[in-house]
Amino acid sequence: MSLSPPAPDAPLFVVINAASGHNDAQDTLARIAAILAEAGRRHEFLRVQTPSRIAEMAEEAVVRAVEQGGIVVAVGGDGTLSAVAQAVHGRGPAFAVLPQGTFNYFGRTHGISQDIEVSTRALLRARMAPVQVGRVNGRLFLVNASLGLYPQLVQDREAAKQQLGRSRLVALYSGLKSLLREGRQLNLDIEQEGNHRRVRTPTLFVGNNSLQLDRIGIAEETAFTEGHLAAIVVRPTSGLAMLGLALRGALGRLGDAENVDSFAFRQMQVGIRGGRRTKVALDGEIVWMRAPLVFDIPESLPLMLPLPEDRVEVE
Repeated sequence: MSLSPPAPDAPLFVVINAASGHNDAQDTLARIAAILAEAGRRHEFLRVQTPSRIAEMAEEAVVRAVEQGGIVVAVGGDGTLSAVAQAVHGRGPAFAVLPQGTFNYFGRTHGISQDIEVSTRALLRARMAPVQVGRVNGRLFLVNASLGLYPQLVQDREAAKQQLGRSRLVALYSGLKSLLREGRQLNLDIEQEGNHRRVRTPTLFVGNNSLQLDRIGIAEETAFTEGHLAAIVVRPTSGLAMLGLALRGALGRLGDAENVDSFAFRQMQVGIRGGRRTKVALDGEIVWMRAPLVFDIPESLPLMLPLPEDRVEVE
């Protein structure tokens, strides 16, 4: 699909997740509204009260944006951004993000500030550009997709956040507990660019974000290039050894581990021996999918990127 850039005064349809990030959603909404009103920019908020309504509100935003030549804006963490992007992709409107989550790999990769006032002002001057996304069985992901141990880590992390609050320390604590406890292995049949391999692994991780891969120590030149996704497969190992791998990842040295394989691909099919349905984590959100899982790269997402002078440095 050939896309035309939106008009400079295109209306903004803002999907805001009340549950994402550290800031109160009402305060965040008020700060965004004040800046847009000051600039005289037409806008409308679609507030998500419960996670189950994200897709519904995103669809409503897309319909209005198509009718009025507008831009769909997602406010929240990577999971929220991914859910809204799923509704936008291939439909015509441009997509914009105001990141407010815990890790914000997507926003940070594209130089978009987590400071809501900075990112909103940058959005007013942003220009549309195509960015790569990943897909598995028709579902979009912006940062990563995974099965096996990683989805369980995500579930445990979210449960811990409900009890202890949202912070990177809570996420780390929950992850360490899960790594020491979990021992299930997956038996996978992987077909990738004419090659077939049978692997036994606790987790398969597919990345679409060079910043995240670089932070855990997967060399970009061997595992991730434009037009490719990166796969990481961990060989069977104990919970204690998995803890060691997590430490290597935190130190940016995962790629040096002997029991970790990584490779780049354009398309990959994954069969699961002994199972037809499996949990898949897409940008931190858990969904059930039927095997085989087909990972590929669809058409680009039209993202509103800050001007070079408005971009923030990656921390």
